[in-house]
Amino acid sequence: MITRTYSELIEIPTFEERFQYLSLQGVVGADTFGHDRYLNQILYNSPEWKRIRRKVIIRDNGCDLACTGFEIAGPILIHHINPITVEDVVERSSAVFDLNNLITTVLRTHNAIHYGDESLLNVSQFKERSIGDTCPWWQ
Repeated sequence: MITRTYSELIEIPTFEERFQYLSLQGVVGADTFGHDRYLNQILYNSPEWKRIRRKVIIRDNGCDLACTGFEIAGPILIHHINPITVEDVVERSSAVFDLNNLITTVLRTHNAIHYGDESLLNVSQFKERSIGDTCPWWQ
C-alpha cells in the first residue's frame, strides 16, 4: 500500500493533480471504516475529533483539498488521506488524528477520491472572478 502524506500533497500545485495523488480507485460497496456506522458516529462526535477537525479546517483555509481558489461554501468533510480501519479507530491509532493524514474536502470530491470518478469533480464550477460576474444574466 502506498502511504500518502499531507506534506507531499501540499507541494502539488493544481487541484486536478492533488485529486490524482489522493485517488483510491475504490470499489462501491467494499468494506471500509465508514461501513461500521455506529463506530464512525462515536469517533466523529468525540471531543478529540472535533478539536482535530477545527485544526485541519483552519490549516487548509477551508479550501477543497487545501487548494486556494476552491473555497468551500457548504459542509466541510475531513478526509483521511490514507484510509483508516475499524481497528485504527478502536485502538485510537495515531493515523486517525494525524494532521499529516487529514485534508479538507467536500462530499463530491471525497466520493471521487474513493471511487476514482473524476466526472464527479465538476472543476469547471470554480472559475476566476471578474468585474460584473455577480449578475448571472450578463453571462
